[in-house]
Parts: sequence; structure tokens; C-alpha cells
Amino acid sequence: MYYSFVRSARLFLTLLVLLASAGCYRGSRPPRIGTAAPDFTVQDSDRKVALSDFRGKVLVLNYWATWCAPCVEEIPSLVKMQQRMKDKNVVVLAVSVDVDDAAYHRFLKDHQVDFLTVRDPDQKANNLYGTFKFPETYIIDRNGIVRRKFIGPVDWNEPEVVDFLNKL
Repeated sequence: MYYSFVRSARLFLTLLVLLASAGCYRGSRPPRIGTAAPDFTVQDSDRKVALSDFRGKVLVLNYWATWCAPCVEEIPSLVKMQQRMKDKNVVVLAVSVDVDDAAYHRFLKDHQVDFLTVRDPDQKANNLYGTFKFPETYIIDRNGIVRRKFIGPVDWNEPEVVDFLNKL
């Protein structure tokens, strides 16, 4: 009876591991990777930006907010990476979901953000991507295909990240 119980327990654990790993595998690849990036147009008080404007460039599409601590942590490395990679046709487009226009503009000035930003308080653009946690970033190649997704803050100057961007 003891051996029967042990065999049953092993079988149960094996099935549990297989099911868990199958679920992890399926969820490890974000659904948009390898597909065309959904196009959008966002207009705020400063500018109008369409995703299609960036065809032919590598786009780092970053969704963020001024009230998001991990977003604030990530901004300096995005600024530095944009300065370093702009001659290689790598462009950062940061879409803020801030509702408060004054807070958004104050943040850009205080943190010397010099890459392209646009404010989308209605969150229409990020909803197209299924983004609801910030920061979240999509790497879109020169042909408009989503190649990678990052959830959470990234050090955009890490050699692996820079190498990935250089190869697109």
C-alpha cells in the first residue's frame, strides 16, 4: 500500500510539473512578438504622433507615467540610450498616461527628457497593446514588427540590450 501511494504521489507531481511548465512556456512569449505593431495616433497639446511615422527606424515604444516610481528610475537610461543610438536610427517614443498635463510637463523639464514624448491620458495607445502596468516597452523593428517586450524598468545601456538594438 505504501508503494502504491508513493507511485501515485510521483505520478501526480510529474503531471503537476508538466502542466506548470506547459503553462509557463505558453505565457513566456508575449502575444504580439513577431506580429505587426498596432498603429495608433496620439495628439496632445504639444504634438501629434503616429506609430507609422517611424517606419524604417527601430522604435523603442515606452509606456510610462510620472507617478510611477519604476518609470522614473528608468528615464535616465532611456535618455542616455537615445543620445547614444540616434545616429543608428533608433528612436524612443515615450507615451505617458498622465492625466495631469502640468505634472507631465514639469517632469519632462525637471528630468531633462529630450526624447520624443506624447501624453495619452485616455490610454488609447497602451490599451491597443494590452499594457496596464508601467513601465512597459516594446521594441519595433524597421518594418513595424514587434520584436521584444520588456515589463518593468530596464537599464537601456546594458550591453545585451544595446547589442539587440544594434542588430535590428
